[in-house]
Amino acid sequence: MSLQIALIIIIVATIIGVPLGLVAGYMGGWLEEVIMRLTDIFLAVPGIVLAIAIVASLGPGIGNSMLALSIVWWPGYVRLVHGRSKAISENTYVEASRAIGAGKTRIIFTHILPNTASPIIVKMSMDVGMAILTAASLGFIGIGAQPPTPEWGAMISEGRGYLPTWWWSAVFPGLAIWFTVLGFNLLGDGLRDALAPRSVRQILQ
Repeated sequence: MSLQIALIIIIVATIIGVPLGLVAGYMGGWLEEVIMRLTDIFLAVPGIVLAIAIVASLGPGIGNSMLALSIVWWPGYVRLVHGRSKAISENTYVEASRAIGAGKTRIIFTHILPNTASPIIVKMSMDVGMAILTAASLGFIGIGAQPPTPEWGAMISEGRGYLPTWWWSAVFPGLAIWFTVLGFNLLGDGLRDALAPRSVRQILQ
């Protein structure tokens, strides 16, 4: 359940953030200003605080927690894709495409999006672990997944009532979170080293 929640959050955030970042980075002008200022507004508020506020207003549950975390997560993809697409749009091959009459949509999907795919994949793999941890935090404080849903954060919250006698009911879900988050972070580091050029590694770091 925790993996499913995290994957849905990352996929929705990517679907929202990547197109906005591409449009802002390539189009520029007032459209870029509007998108990036909206992104800055969301980034100005701590993510977990904004997620708690959204879930508290909508009501506890898995669906509302996934919606809240998706709203929190998309600005990071906008910022990443915006920077990459803005740099790529100044390359010679993009200027050559404009010179032969290629449309903006074709340039975005033919040249810019493929060249931003590597950092997007790296960020997605690293964000899965963080999404699991954040979703578990919402479940732990009682506004995420509700019992008897087998979600790690809710399991820890329920298991702490049986400490120290039945310690395993809280310890093993915590270890599951720790190993899973560590695994996705290591996967992200490996993908970054394998796929991303040095300039993109500096952006991701």
